[in-house]
Amino acid sequence: MSVHLYTRCWNDGAMLPFFFRHYDPWVDRYVVYDDGSTDGSLDLLNGHAKVEVRPMPPPADPTSRVESHRRLQNEFWKESRGAADWVVVTDIDEHLDHPDMAAYLAACRRAGVTLLPALGFRMVARDFPPADATLAEAVPMGMPHRHESKLGIFDPAALAETNFAVGRHDAAPQGRLVLPMRDEIRLLHFHWVGYERVAARHRLFRSRQRAGDIARRWGAHYDLDEAAFERDWRAAENGAVDARAMPLAAHPGRKLKARAARVAVGPDGGGGGLVGALRRLFPPYRR
Repeated sequence: MSVHLYTRCWNDGAMLPFFFRHYDPWVDRYVVYDDGSTDGSLDLLNGHAKVEVRPMPPPADPTSRVESHRRLQNEFWKESRGAADWVVVTDIDEHLDHPDMAAYLAACRRAGVTLLPALGFRMVARDFPPADATLAEAVPMGMPHRHESKLGIFDPAALAETNFAVGRHDAAPQGRLVLPMRDEIRLLHFHWVGYERVAARHRLFRSRQRAGDIARRWGAHYDLDEAAFERDWRAAENGAVDARAMPLAAHPGRKLKARAARVAVGPDGGGGGLVGALRRLFPPYRR
């Protein structure tokens, strides 16, 4: 089974050791689009045997960095058709998490599943952990959040388009769409880790916003004053639970604008026989 991961990087050197520690056990190839990093990120990327580093292409929309990135995320994975069983589209501070991801992906493939949305958690910690830590263990607390739930793993041969919205917070995929009967993947979003680090990073992000981003209020959270930033942080802390321990049935859910069949996934793959065939032929509408 082959898994390709596509992501973007800009001065993510602090997060990259955690990122690779999490994904290396089950990702075979990384394609990383670097947006002009100057913090040592390129040394880490070029030193990793599985990574192909590419420069960020010219902006598709010169007025908007956010829209240009959205268009790139809807296209860059397509080169893995015929080369990978699964594609991951994610950010460097997002960890797609399952107790045994490789075995689960194999079971989903046997069952005929083609896309795997993840239920999101806004992970939060005031202190930044040491670089040799496993991030999900060092920062176990996160607020379950529908906005953080995203489509992150799918079969590139089965999808015609992903149709990600801004920030990948929504998607309207097209193609041969088959979901697992229940969601089993968590998205642990570690953006809010290290209070002073995040505040400084927001200031840098704000300086990179373009006119179209500002006009549409994309990245408005980068403009929060100190009091509003603290209120947002406390809200995440107050709503946080042990993200890996929380039953996913209690999660507020996700957004996926697509008609898709659903099949059971078990150790033997599930989803076969007459019931599986009928679900594929007459998929229920899921939103």
